[in-house]
Amino acid sequence: MRPSARKKKSAEPTANQFVKELTALKTKADLEKNSRFLHNGSKANLCLGVRMGKIFETAKKYKNMPLEEIAVLIKNPYYEIRMGAVSILDFLARDKKSDEKFKKRLFDLYIKNHKHINNWDLVDRSAGQVIGRFLFDKSREPLYKLARSKNPMERRTAIVSTSYFIMNKDPNETFRIAEILKDDRDETVQKAVGSWVREAGKKDKPRLLDFLNRHSATLPRITLRAAIERLDAKEKEFYLHSKKN
Repeated sequence: MRPSARKKKSAEPTANQFVKELTALKTKADLEKNSRFLHNGSKANLCLGVRMGKIFETAKKYKNMPLEEIAVLIKNPYYEIRMGAVSILDFLARDKKSDEKFKKRLFDLYIKNHKHINNWDLVDRSAGQVIGRFLFDKSREPLYKLARSKNPMERRTAIVSTSYFIMNKDPNETFRIAEILKDDRDETVQKAVGSWVREAGKKDKPRLLDFLNRHSATLPRITLRAAIERLDAKEKEFYLHSKKN
């Protein structure tokens, strides 16, 4: 079933309404801040100038938006509009009223439009719930396809999606995906691999140490530093100075 029942289709919010409401919240200060964050300049990453808290508040109000309208938002060239779109997907994926059929539609919408999910925080805002939650009791093969993608944000989705598994005491997939991405050249992927291997290590430290014992000498430094962040000083020192055999 859909997350909420509506008596009149005319009551369904539209993408245009969302854009209008969010645009009214823009400020010059937030435009400068968001532009610096994005290193703005690409036509695919225009900024409105709306702070994150306002985007999330507005997105929550639009949970009743039809998926067809969310798909319109996710293609919008403005970063904040796309952040709103993935936030709505996240809220819907978490909603207890969303059944498996509906969650599959959320999953499909995300995957189909992944080229528009083109910044690391867009991935982090939604992948765990939209992708990870849906795949938790199913084949994880889609994650491996993402992990082997040429698109770095799809590769980031592969590892970030496993955050839902970690929350549910299953860190195994995180380490498996990390084996594929351990030598990734993209810094946003490197940081995600290190961060989520670290979090998986909270559930299974021996597995983390095994991963580090085998790969610390060759891991990108960004990955390594994130992965060892919660280890004690002696362990950090050991892995930071490990050498290739």
